[in-house]
Amino acid sequence: MKLASLIAIYQKLLPCVQSGVLLFIRITMGWGFFLSGKGKLMNLERTTHFFDSLHLPLPKFQSILAGSTEMIGGLLLLVGLGTRFISVPLAFTMVVAYLTAHREEGFLSISDFTDQAPFPFLMAALVALAFGAGRISVDHYLKPWFDKHTG
Repeated sequence: MKLASLIAIYQKLLPCVQSGVLLFIRITMGWGFFLSGKGKLMNLERTTHFFDSLHLPLPKFQSILAGSTEMIGGLLLLVGLGTRFISVPLAFTMVVAYLTAHREEGFLSISDFTDQAPFPFLMAALVALAFGAGRISVDHYLKPWFDKHTG
């Protein structure tokens, strides 16, 4: 088989592989975001107390905001609806987690940073922001409609 043939096969399969990887990231991390947010909201008093111990202003409001963002954002990420849009507040929530709950241990070294709980969630949100949802998503099926109506 010639190199040109292998490159052609690779280029033909690449969008499918990319979409499969993006789907895997969206499903696993979307579900993780959903469960994390649900946990915050189902244990609102405990979450509020924890946020208060971090000296965050309006700890109950912040608990509801973080939990709702993670839960709703996780579901949207899971199905690939508004993926790039929702990845921004999800990433912001993880940056806030690093700067508050993980500030003491998260910035000592690269390995300490990557060992923290927000790391995979932050990376998933950044991947979603940079690459979108892929072909296996609601976004992909809605794109022609948006293109038609937005010019």
